Amino acid sequence: MVLSKPAFEQGPIRPPNEANSLLLRLTRNCPWNRCLFCPVYKTKKFSRRSVDEVKKDIHAIAKDKEKIRQISEREGHGGEINRAVVAFIHAEQPELLPVAFWQYHGGETVFLQDGDSLQLPAAQVSEILRLLKEKFPEIKRVTTYARSRTILRRSVEELADLKEAGLDRVHIGMESGSDAVLEYMKKGVTGAQHIDAGLMVKEAGLSLSEYVLLGLGGKNLWREHALETAKVLNAINPHFIRFRTLAIRSGTPLAEEVQKGNFSPLHDDEVIREEALLIDNLEGITSYLYSDHILNLLEEINGKFPEEKAKIEQALAKYLGLPERKRELFRLGRRAGYLRTLDDLENPSLKNAVENIYNQVLNSGYSVDAYITQLLGRFI
Repeated sequence: MVLSKPAFEQGPIRPPNEANSLLLRLTRNCPWNRCLFCPVYKTKKFSRRSVDEVKKDIHAIAKDKEKIRQISEREGHGGEINRAVVAFIHAEQPELLPVAFWQYHGGETVFLQDGDSLQLPAAQVSEILRLLKEKFPEIKRVTTYARSRTILRRSVEELADLKEAGLDRVHIGMESGSDAVLEYMKKGVTGAQHIDAGLMVKEAGLSLSEYVLLGLGGKNLWREHALETAKVLNAINPHFIRFRTLAIRSGTPLAEEVQKGNFSPLHDDEVIREEALLIDNLEGITSYLYSDHILNLLEEINGKFPEEKAKIEQALAKYLGLPERKRELFRLGRRAGYLRTLDDLENPSLKNAVENIYNQVLNSGYSVDAYITQLLGRFI
């Protein structure tokens, strides 16, 4: 069966925590598009969508929502968007799936795409947000990606107007607070600019989520990456800190740097040591820390600062204190999808399953590291 396309346009990415959100595209691709590590937009050009284009999409989404309600009524579900309705739509009218899936998960959150939606003039974004809220008054949260440099071209007053129009949260890919790392990775921003932009977002009353890319300093700059990133986060005190772990995708400029010997990636254990150093230096903040990405080795690194800092540090110390073989077992089990937390290693059935894979890997002539690298290829 060939899937029909939705009646509105959607981009390629969104944050993991926006998995159940409606995706509304304001811009296409990334206006900067030079970061060495990013594979997403390298072959694509940036463009801004017109207000009329986006408004047409909003009206199309509203029509899809009504069609889905009618299907639910017709199929005897009283307008409820349940699993049976979603399954029917998947089989019979797949072009309605994005809206059906959104409605099934409550229909209360929206993410504005692509990589830097605030490239549109603030007045245009406000106009779009007001129509969105008019058509879907049940919406409780609207979020977007934005670059720090883009934020700095706006005023606090403009950002506050966006808040009043319906924007709730800004996700910023800080990646690092180290100027040396940011320059090498061609991020196009400094640590000081990250601080200024983050403080502006907060002053405007918007929720702020800062993304940190563990391992981005490689073997040469890992310590500076950890310490300077902590320093910038301490200065901003964002509402949310979200960890990601560097994965180097074939074909990216960073992969070429690795091949040339200019960049040496960190081993999992080294990433955890870097992570521990960063967290140890987070002081005076009230942020929530989340490790909500499949590439992160330790999923349990989550908590509120300062109350849960000690708990987080204990989890990191627990991993680093394991014997080498047990660390290998956990890494293998985590990457193979058997284990989620360190405590899962104490589950006999899970541990036995991972040990079987471990022995198969060794008997096949692979190293555990080589096999894990192969597994990680599924996620990048």
